[in-house]
Amino acid sequence: MKFLVVGCGSIGERHIRNLKSLGAGKIMAQDIDPKRLLKVKKKYSVETYENIEEALRRKPDAVLVCAPTSLHVPIALSAVNSGCHVFIEKPISHNLDKVDDLIEAAKKRKLIIFVGFNMRFNSNLIKIKELLDERKIGKVISARVHFGSYLPDRHPWEDYREGYGAKKSLGGGVILDAIHQVDLVRWFLGDIKEVFCYSDKMSSLEIDVEDNVEIFFKLKSGAVATLHLDFVQRPPQLSCQLIGEEGTITWDFWESKVKFYDMKSKKWEIFHGDKDPNEMYIREIRHFINCIKTKKNPPVDGVMGKELLEIALVAKKSSEEGRLIELD
Repeated sequence: MKFLVVGCGSIGERHIRNLKSLGAGKIMAQDIDPKRLLKVKKKYSVETYENIEEALRRKPDAVLVCAPTSLHVPIALSAVNSGCHVFIEKPISHNLDKVDDLIEAAKKRKLIIFVGFNMRFNSNLIKIKELLDERKIGKVISARVHFGSYLPDRHPWEDYREGYGAKKSLGGGVILDAIHQVDLVRWFLGDIKEVFCYSDKMSSLEIDVEDNVEIFFKLKSGAVATLHLDFVQRPPQLSCQLIGEEGTITWDFWESKVKFYDMKSKKWEIFHGDKDPNEMYIREIRHFINCIKTKKNPPVDGVMGKELLEIALVAKKSSEEGRLIELD
């Protein structure tokens, strides 16, 4: 197979490295920044292009869209119209403009849209999903998800103020950046019925987007979930807790550990996941390749990617209007 990675920042470089390690096929890279292109060319011996149209003329089988969020749909549409399967880093876009056009174009050409929610491939979270599917904690009553990370620390080699996460025009802000956590709630607990959100830019960071968020979800199952998201927390934290009628599940990303309390045995069971966070990205890219070869539907396809974006946009609207919003 032939792959084109569009956008050679940290996540684009990670995918190049992982594709190389898997021996997936020929890899090309495109970026408007010549310094980034030179870096990946030297480091990974890949073909590089500054112009995306020129790169697409090389007829890749698949395009990985790793550019800023606001550019996802235009790049993905160009790729689909060139006959390529598409992997899009989450979220699918920063708004709904032309998202339906992208989904329809891919459907018409029988091409895959795979939205990159890499947390779906985290070994700990896969274990939690298994525990929930087996009803190990009975009916889930409530869930809490916590994400906090100091924005300047995330890519210390570059000016955080120039990154996509810091700029509204590029699709930044912690709600879209941490849309993984919205997906976790939906993946674990099912469809969301109601959304209420408080968000604001509260820190002294030089950004024009929200950096502190509290989201409240009412699930159709009756469960309640709360999400805390921020761009200011040090040290970083990523965790969740699920409370059921027959037990509790907790997870800590940095410890790579799931704890399950069984009310019958009155004991905690502990599961240790991957020590290397890159393992989930390896699983993710393998799954993308497998979806192309077997024509299976991805865990998060274009339609689901759009639905998750809609929930995130409803959260933003809830905060702007100061009201609870019921989903259709």
